[in-house]
Amino acid sequence: MAAARGRGPRAAAAKSKANTPAPAARVRRFDEGRPVVQITIEAAARLAPPAEKVARMVAYFNLNDPDAPSIREATEAAIVAASRELEPVLNERALAIHLQRVVGSFVGSAVSTAQFYDTKAAEARNLSSAIANEHRDEDRMGVDGGENDAARARAFAAQLGVQAFALLVAAEGAVSAYAQITGEEWKPFARSVTPQRSVARRAAAEELSCFDRD
Repeated sequence: MAAARGRGPRAAAAKSKANTPAPAARVRRFDEGRPVVQITIEAAARLAPPAEKVARMVAYFNLNDPDAPSIREATEAAIVAASRELEPVLNERALAIHLQRVVGSFVGSAVSTAQFYDTKAAEARNLSSAIANEHRDEDRMGVDGGENDAARARAFAAQLGVQAFALLVAAEGAVSAYAQITGEEWKPFARSVTPQRSVARRAAAEELSCFDRD
């Protein structure tokens, strides 16, 4: 009776198997199949809203207006000042590596925020569209005068747009500082796209070649 009711050992084993997390190898294969996001200043600029759109967001949604020149100049000055203090301790190569990572963090943050903004802006457009919105009645104000889902989505997207723009200009300041200090244009770190498993297999094959008969 217990087995028939789903309480026997077979049911327990099936439930345990269902709750078992996916093997690490399977998760790794899934991650390897994801597209690689290019962390570049161009990618951030392409996804973030331009200055004229940000000005409209600030006006329509009563948001703080980012001072783009001040943000850019302050970021550049801070990185240059820190580098000057590190120059007596770090050699030229070590300082360049450090700056590569610092600037990369600024650009990476700008790209991630711009991507998030781009996604939420698309969601806001869909919710606000009479054609795309399946619940058009929700676009009306409720009896309590509260904002509807579409209005909240627009407000949230606008906040992200201003943030993405501010982080973009900060990243531009960081990139400018890198060029000023190193004399070279900043480029994203080129990470190898070869799966680790393939590298391990090649290494194993090379090791096994030691045992080949001549």
